Amino acid sequence: MTALLAPGDRVGEALVVDRRLGGGAFGEVYRVRHEHLGLQALKVFREVTSLKGTDELLEEARLLSTLGHPNIVRLFDAGVVPTSEGQRGYFTMEYVSGGTLQQLADAYRTALPIDVAVQVIEQLASGLAAAHERTPPILHRDLTLTNVMYGYDNERLRVRIADFGLAKSANPVTLLASAQGTYVFMAPEVLRDFGYSTASDVWSIGVIGYVLLTGVFPSEARPLHPPSEFDPRIDEELDRILLATLAPLPRDRTASAVELAEQLAARRRTTKSPAERAQELAAEAVEAAGAGALERAVELMEQAFVLAPDLRVQYWLDLARWRRGVIW
Repeated sequence: MTALLAPGDRVGEALVVDRRLGGGAFGEVYRVRHEHLGLQALKVFREVTSLKGTDELLEEARLLSTLGHPNIVRLFDAGVVPTSEGQRGYFTMEYVSGGTLQQLADAYRTALPIDVAVQVIEQLASGLAAAHERTPPILHRDLTLTNVMYGYDNERLRVRIADFGLAKSANPVTLLASAQGTYVFMAPEVLRDFGYSTASDVWSIGVIGYVLLTGVFPSEARPLHPPSEFDPRIDEELDRILLATLAPLPRDRTASAVELAEQLAARRRTTKSPAERAQELAAEAVEAAGAGALERAVELMEQAFVLAPDLRVQYWLDLARWRRGVIW
């Protein structure tokens, strides 16, 4: 498929295309440089050819952007641009330097460290809750690993939900919207064309969470096994919360991201803090190194650093030795 834009192309008077970041069925995303504001991300729609059409798609996205939620990407501008396939609509948004959740998942051999995956799930629920608590709720309808971005604030992981191009306000009476999205992240009722609800968005979060914790899609694990069967360190409450997001019937599923965020917050109040868990991981790493299991020690210490970057000051030299195969 021919790229819509090329490095060096100008978009309007102030934007220059730097490089292509990725693409999908609905459009392509590029890193662009604004003459005065620095790096931004730009999405070009494949099928939208007018500014009016772009504005209609972004109506709910603009509303969410005004909320200033830390887990929702901010939108800046919209317009039309000449491309290799003719005039196409585009919008610009906050550039997140880390990449997509898909890239984060690919960086690990199987699953993400549990605490990192939980941070992602919690932040997804928090960001989407800001959309679901609107009246009527705003439904994302295309939440996937590729349209959630991640980066770091002072070395702490932060995810941002992007690509609200398919977002739509639910019908004020039925609280449903038409079905859209990406197949493997679609809830069963969406696949059967029964309409899209806040519970359908929750299903998508559940799919993402399951993949991050286990390394497989729920559709590949039938009957659906609790995540703890893949990793016994996963606690029973996290099992319960995640499986509830993947109940086949909407009436049995966690109803909205607002409810999901509340459940995750309650779980966090009864579990160790990231800093406490990081200290435990660091201690396990030192013990593993003492037993000669240096590869395991490196893995544990890297997990600890993600949860508590301040530990680098104390343990960076140990980690450097272990990577070279030196215990002491």
